[in-house]
Amino acid sequence: MANSPQSKKRARQNEKRFQINKARRSRIRTHLRRVEEAIASGDKDAATEALKAAQPELMRGVAKGVFHKNTAARKMSRLSARVKAIA
Repeated sequence: MANSPQSKKRARQNEKRFQINKARRSRIRTHLRRVEEAIASGDKDAATEALKAAQPELMRGVAKGVFHKNTAARKMSRLSARVKAIA
């Protein structure tokens, strides 16, 4: 339990930041899910468009500290390879 004014403020800031990061993570996952669904349906155009929409979201997550840079790079690399492999 936070007792000092400083620790109380820090607890408030942590909660606020947690909510912001949670929303950002959810938005990124939604974009990634759309890419996955387009890949599963076999629609290359839709998959390409979804990937183009997901990339800036993912990189914004990296810039804001929600994801690690290498994690985002790995996800983008694997998704783009799968989109490219659609016949």
